[in-house]
Amino acid sequence: MVSAPAPPLTWGRLLTAWTPNPAALVAVAALGVAYGLGVRRLRRGAVAWPAGRSWCFLVGLGSILLVTVSVVGVYAGTLFWDRAVQNITLLMIAPMFLALGAPLTLLREVLPEPATRAAGRVLHSRAARALTFPVVVTAALIAPLFVLYLTPLYEAGLRSAALGAAVGVGLVAAGFLYFWTRLRIDPTPRADPYLLTMSISVAEVIFDGVLGLVLWLGPLVAPHYYQALHRGWGPDPRLDQIIGAGVLWIGGDLAGLPFLAAVVNRMMREDQRHAAAVDAELDTLDASAGASPTTPAPTRPRLWWEDHPELAQRFRHPGAGI
Repeated sequence: MVSAPAPPLTWGRLLTAWTPNPAALVAVAALGVAYGLGVRRLRRGAVAWPAGRSWCFLVGLGSILLVTVSVVGVYAGTLFWDRAVQNITLLMIAPMFLALGAPLTLLREVLPEPATRAAGRVLHSRAARALTFPVVVTAALIAPLFVLYLTPLYEAGLRSAALGAAVGVGLVAAGFLYFWTRLRIDPTPRADPYLLTMSISVAEVIFDGVLGLVLWLGPLVAPHYYQALHRGWGPDPRLDQIIGAGVLWIGGDLAGLPFLAAVVNRMMREDQRHAAAVDAELDTLDASAGASPTTPAPTRPRLWWEDHPELAQRFRHPGAGI
């Protein structure tokens, strides 16, 4: 079924156009209320919860509303480029901010002890480790847009509101799986190096370019649907798709910049924690050596960082040989 096209997009409608989307409103409201109640319960128990996490979660929910009930949602069924904005937001922007809000950590803090233990067993199971293997989560980020735009799923989602909503949920879920396991703010089944995450980000940039080129130079996507709209305004179908290809290509890369900044920040904090731990162990050794200078120093076990290829050289004890 082809719905009637939206009215011509004007500067005035950029701020005033909106569409009722009960499913999105209910889902966002439920997640927001649940998160708020969890934070409130922690604070009642005198447990601190960083305000930055709450704001990130709210930004994630707000971005979902922005592309489903505002002007983006109004024209998502009429303009190819507008739906591209919606899809890239649901896959890369909203899930990233939701993951930065650490919802799984919040859930762990408010769940009863038996439920927390059960969740921990599932989290550290072999199945969970396999599902969060780097190749799997990379595919979870890259594959959805290829499947969506290069199969009949895209046009089917345009013609069916229920299927279109399911596609949106799938994009958010796939994006959250990726950002949850890569940022590692919440507990994860694996603790892969952040440098691996940087490599995955490079691969994602390459595949964004591939998809953009395919849509730019390839045949029209869902041509029968867009032709049946008889829009009569805005860019023609080919130009519309070229703009959308640019959104998916360049917009996807730009959306990844905050993620890379967050990863670098996490790497620096982790390095600082390692350095503090090494310094504490060195101080303990120095104090032990200074307490009884006439007594030969006992043979000590090797410290955990002495076998690390980078930390062993960086934090070598001043008295150690080259």
